[in-house]
Amino acid sequence: MKLRKVTAASAAVLALAVTATACGGSDDDKDTGSSGGGKKITIGIKFDQPGLGQKTPDGYAGFDVDVATYVAKKLGYSEDQIEWKESKSADRETMLQRGDVDFIAATYSITPERQEKVDFAGPYLLAHQDVLVRADDDSIKSESDLNSKKLCSVTGSTSAQNIKDKLAPKAQLQKYPTYSACLTGLQNKAIDALTTDDSILAGYAAQSQFKGKFKLAGLKMTNENYGIGVKKGSDLKAKINDALEAMVSDGSWQKAVDANLGPANYKNEPAPKIGDIKS
Repeated sequence: MKLRKVTAASAAVLALAVTATACGGSDDDKDTGSSGGGKKITIGIKFDQPGLGQKTPDGYAGFDVDVATYVAKKLGYSEDQIEWKESKSADRETMLQRGDVDFIAATYSITPERQEKVDFAGPYLLAHQDVLVRADDDSIKSESDLNSKKLCSVTGSTSAQNIKDKLAPKAQLQKYPTYSACLTGLQNKAIDALTTDDSILAGYAAQSQFKGKFKLAGLKMTNENYGIGVKKGSDLKAKINDALEAMVSDGSWQKAVDANLGPANYKNEPAPKIGDIKS
């Protein structure tokens, strides 16, 4: 009887120890410490941007995905150790602040306002704000033409803010949750143009189902410096910058641009230098 009591007590202690280990194990499983190499890394990307970040039946594809995968590898993570998480424009800062993701590569323009909340590695691509219109529409030739139009952009995007603040303050701006929703409105003539970065627009225009239906106006209204967002104060920033420099120097960056944006005849700017923010 006494032996059974001791055994039961020992079992209880062991159960508590196992439970404590299980509760604290998540940090070990998701180890993105200084050297990487943990069991999992969580990366935020867009799920609905062809050529940049898109969820497909075969997995995830796009330039941002290739950049993020390369960076993760340099941090010590293989592709099967990556957990991809959708990062909509309006949610990105919150996701980083809460620790939902380790970093975000999702057409994430570096701005002073965002830099107050999160840190950025990069930039790794210089894009320009433009508008996508129906192929038979020649009415938009300059920024001023936008003031009489119904425009669509995405909630939380710099593109929407740019239109409202300076580019076309008199335009009828509608904000949708995703760019694909804007594209439906453009196709149905509910809006006159979709505005965002030319890199994003090129990806949509190149999709087979939309071939010949849309075109870019070619306005190049702003400079958009794409950075990789990390939590404020994270030591990942320096490590990601090192990875991006390596990606450019070994030719992988240009290869990724050509593979993902080349089919849309996108004329990319040269790879920006780390810390070189074009205003």
